[in-house]
Amino acid sequence: MLDYLYLFLISMVPLIELRGAMVYAAVAEMPFLPSLICCVIGNILPVPFLIKFAKTVLVRLSKVNKIGWIFQKIIDHGNKKSKTVDNVEFLGLLLFVAIPVPGTGAWSASLIATLLQLRVWKSSFAILLGVIACGIIMGILSFGIVDIVT
Repeated sequence: MLDYLYLFLISMVPLIELRGAMVYAAVAEMPFLPSLICCVIGNILPVPFLIKFAKTVLVRLSKVNKIGWIFQKIIDHGNKKSKTVDNVEFLGLLLFVAIPVPGTGAWSASLIATLLQLRVWKSSFAILLGVIACGIIMGILSFGIVDIVT
């Protein structure tokens, strides 16, 4: 039971997320499906909150002396890009998260959704589907490699 708590917590950590948690599950010889479900829940849980509150954080950081200009530039760039992604936002977020490479997880996608001013629940659903797809891919890779090595 403690292994599932670790798995859940690992999947919530930025940059490691579900990708690292599925590797942990494979190395710990945990069953695939319960591990996948635990990782998906842990990875997706912070997403709606990140999307909802990241804009507030960015705006506040843009008002900080000496570094605020960096965050204002990020906000301005997001505002500019938000006008051009209306038709592909859902599929774009889903594919961005589904590809299992570092930096393309739920946390990054949440920031992108915030910058592009996408709707919270629609973005969260796209990210959820991407997390599930990534979890299946990472599970196949992780559990397959562990089986080959051992």
